[in-house]
Amino acid sequence: MMAQPAVAMGVPLRLLAEAEGVSAAQVIPDHTVGDYRDLPTLQRVAEGCAVVTFDHEHVPTEHLHALAETGVAVRPGPEALVHAQDKGVMRQAMERLGAPQPRWALVETAADVEEFGVPCVLKVRRGGYDGKGVWVVRTAADVREPLRAAARAGVGLLAEELVDFRRELSAVVARAPSGQAAAYPVVATTQLDGICHEVVAPAPDLDPALAGDAQSLALRVAGELGVTGVLAVELFETRDGRILVNELAMRPHNTGHWTQDGAVTSQFENHLRAVLDLPLGSPEPRARWTVMVNILGSADPEVGHLYDGYPHALARDPLLRVHLYGKDLRPGRKVGHVNAYGDDLDDCLERARHAAAWFRGDLGQESE
Repeated sequence: MMAQPAVAMGVPLRLLAEAEGVSAAQVIPDHTVGDYRDLPTLQRVAEGCAVVTFDHEHVPTEHLHALAETGVAVRPGPEALVHAQDKGVMRQAMERLGAPQPRWALVETAADVEEFGVPCVLKVRRGGYDGKGVWVVRTAADVREPLRAAARAGVGLLAEELVDFRRELSAVVARAPSGQAAAYPVVATTQLDGICHEVVAPAPDLDPALAGDAQSLALRVAGELGVTGVLAVELFETRDGRILVNELAMRPHNTGHWTQDGAVTSQFENHLRAVLDLPLGSPEPRARWTVMVNILGSADPEVGHLYDGYPHALARDPLLRVHLYGKDLRPGRKVGHVNAYGDDLDDCLERARHAAAWFRGDLGQESE
């Protein structure tokens, strides 16, 4: 998705792909297949590039330092990115900044978790995403699986209080090395089995003061941590009207996919502008409401080709915007998303949900 604005801007991209035929490799001709954990491979791919940036946070921190030490412009830099790579480091930084967050502790043993208190949430400090590496612990017996998984992966665990939240929010901002920054409207997000399922922009019925606080917090985090590019600050909105920092992502983020069609400048274009230190584009919305719904791979073997969904979805809704990723179908895997925008929120929700369900194969032909 970053390739689309790059083509329009005339910015050539070079890709390090994890395998032949992956989504980005389908649209970026200048690509190398290799392991991002291998420093010589990273150095070869980075040679001659004006800037190196990421679509995930898992490149080893020490490799990024090695690239930066040879003069490669790494954006966001390793000093910033480590806060998205290591949840323990992130929690410590939020504490230093005085950012509101759940009660937390680093834990290593069942006794540590018992001392922290259950129920709680346990997370691997590194490597978790889309609900993987996250466990809700309600009894002492529930602690065994997270401890074993962390030991197998050779990573530490983080314990967090189980927050009784009203809903989840996301504040997405972009920041350039010059210090210029842009904040998108705060959105409401819905999770399904640990995966972002639905985003509504802007978050309905959000107190304007709280929305401003969320944007200000995201901008302050970006500035204090020295983030270059897009930063998504995932938040809990508590039932008593507060916001708490849940997680950070330093890259174009699923909760910002609505911006492709719903904002003047998409998060992908602003990420490119930011890492190249170009003036940022407007984050203003184009319509009153935009709804993004992810298309997940179906467990139904009869749903074998996503493109079969186009005739119905596009004929039913000429204003619908569909984005498919060219990924192999697997149950529960994010393989695309749809955006619907307009002046009526209920209408946008119905259109986006219907289209996503149609592509998943959850609706029969009688829905036509």
